[in-house]
Amino acid sequence: MLSRYLPIFVILAILSEILGTVGGFGSSVYFVPIANLFLDFQSVLGITALFHLSSNTTKIVFFRKGLDKKIVLALGIPAIVFVSVGAYFSKHIDPEILTYILGFFLIGLSLLFLIFKQFKVKSNTKSAIIGGSLSGLSAGLLGTGGAIRGITMSAFKMNKDKFIATSAVIDLGVDFSRTVVYYFNGYIHQHDMYLVPILIVVSIIGTWIGKKILNKISQEQFRKFVLFLILGIGIISVISNL
Repeated sequence: MLSRYLPIFVILAILSEILGTVGGFGSSVYFVPIANLFLDFQSVLGITALFHLSSNTTKIVFFRKGLDKKIVLALGIPAIVFVSVGAYFSKHIDPEILTYILGFFLIGLSLLFLIFKQFKVKSNTKSAIIGGSLSGLSAGLLGTGGAIRGITMSAFKMNKDKFIATSAVIDLGVDFSRTVVYYFNGYIHQHDMYLVPILIVVSIIGTWIGKKILNKISQEQFRKFVLFLILGIGIISVISNL
């Protein structure tokens, strides 16, 4: 099926990479539902992990000057631990139920930040650890956890470059860990490997375009855009299962 619609798939993948770059929390929140239109869910998890390894490497190259090492450790270590747990249990839990939970969680949190603008998640190590754990678990189970990480990282009021670079480094560790588990789960199939070089090109093009867009918007516009994207992701997650 995918070979017939490959040009459409590639265009949608580039769009997901652009939005993921501008939003700052990776393309998987868009790529997973797109890929799920063409592939079975387990194949989607496997190919998303491989795609994101390339995608986040590209982001680190483009945004390498901005990086918060303290947040990388506080948020990244629990994310890497819990993504392995989530990836292992992904074949035992109904992903539809988890997608509903994730969708309503993201809708509630994003509306909270948009309506009550003075409300803040405390920018401390405890918040980073909790956010990292939840995002890692979600990434392992559903193939995407960047939106939860985005909500957590927005509390630290980082500039655009630092936000994206820090998120990409954390995501790279997460993707490497879940790729190993997905491989042993049998999610990475030989017949899907032709997509890898295509998605490497997609990640470069999408990240480059996303960076150009980011140069045109202010810090406050960036923050609002992130929250509105997360709200949209939550709504799409719920509607897609109805």
